[in-house]
Amino acid sequence: MARQERAIRTRRAILVAAAQVFDEVGYEAATISDVLNRSGVTKGALYFHFTSKEELAQAVLAEQVSSLPRVPEQELKLQESLDEALLLSYLLRSDTGDPIVQGSVRLTVDQGSPKDHLNRRVPMQEWTEHTQALFEEAKQRGELLPHVDVAALAKLFVGAFTGVQVLSRIMTGRVDLAERVADLYRFLMPSVAVPGILVRLDFSPERGPKVFEAAMRRRAEELEQEREEEKRG
Repeated sequence: MARQERAIRTRRAILVAAAQVFDEVGYEAATISDVLNRSGVTKGALYFHFTSKEELAQAVLAEQVSSLPRVPEQELKLQESLDEALLLSYLLRSDTGDPIVQGSVRLTVDQGSPKDHLNRRVPMQEWTEHTQALFEEAKQRGELLPHVDVAALAKLFVGAFTGVQVLSRIMTGRVDLAERVADLYRFLMPSVAVPGILVRLDFSPERGPKVFEAAMRRRAEELEQEREEEKRG
């Protein structure tokens, strides 16, 4: 059990270090040596878990959606969708960020070379499916107008968020990302949300820190619970 736990921690350390390197310099410029220096693990340990830079990058891409802590449940599913976007905006910032999320998003957005063979569809497809499921539940609850095509709406919001975060990174280093996300939802939601639901949504960027703190607190509690279960097991 102790050996398995060490292996899990080592793999995580490698992923975090790789994500940091990818976020800083991009896939093409990153090297295994950079990851080794950042992670502090041996070359043998790294190659035990990942056979190449490509495999390592693909693993970082695969962790993007699962790295997002769960936001508190809300009465309105559309509010949960906005809260997730606000949370993601904080996880992408330099001062409150999550390295896996940041590195994975850099890998996803950078077009790269066709020769790098990275499957950037993985996180985008996961985000689209996750968002669609959330919107489908919102529609079943009567939060969305009857004519709304949920699949198309999910693609629109995922694509729009991608563009907004790229703009924010270029213009302000993502300092204003929460404001841009709030604007995105404030201007798009009136075309799809039931009016009575729309007036109940909180679009204020100031909601972001509260969502971030609650989600991180929930993650810490879940990790502590997992450790306690491992001890008992």
